[in-house]
Amino acid sequence: MNKLQRGFIQIYTGNGKGKTTAAIGQAVRAAGAGLKTYIAQFMKEYPYSELESLKRLNDFITIEQFCGDDFVYKRQLPDEAELKKAAEGLQIAKQRMLSGNYDIIILDEAIVAIYFKLLTVNQLIDFINNKPDNVELILTGRYCPDELISKADLVTDMKEVKHYYSLGFTSRTGIES
Repeated sequence: MNKLQRGFIQIYTGNGKGKTTAAIGQAVRAAGAGLKTYIAQFMKEYPYSELESLKRLNDFITIEQFCGDDFVYKRQLPDEAELKKAAEGLQIAKQRMLSGNYDIIILDEAIVAIYFKLLTVNQLIDFINNKPDNVELILTGRYCPDELISKADLVTDMKEVKHYYSLGFTSRTGIES
């Protein structure tokens, strides 16, 4: 069913805006070529606007959210329930990747989930090591550890040069959320 001869491993990291946007852009481009994408979002239980727009492409793009990020704002470690949701989400994503039904797998915010102790580097390395040759794998998130960078074929570091958040503007629906 897959149409890719060879799939690579891409990482979008860094402290700048645009990691998720780039990954979703790749999914939209792939849909235009008839490729199917599965997106697992970690630390995003909020109804982000991309959920609504991607429904229009549901023949080509499937998106699911696993675990929240409330613990970050409370300055706490994730509780057992959040850890379980993250592990289950990664397992579901792995099943989707191995199913043969998807050309591209995106683990959105999986990298930053390591930083916040929801996932481990070893869990993601195991995921990468199980990637079929004809599946493209994209991981996003800040604070990418060197172990993942060394596994990747393409790494883009989104560097913040200037951001209106510093002027007191908050997340805007349709732009950041």
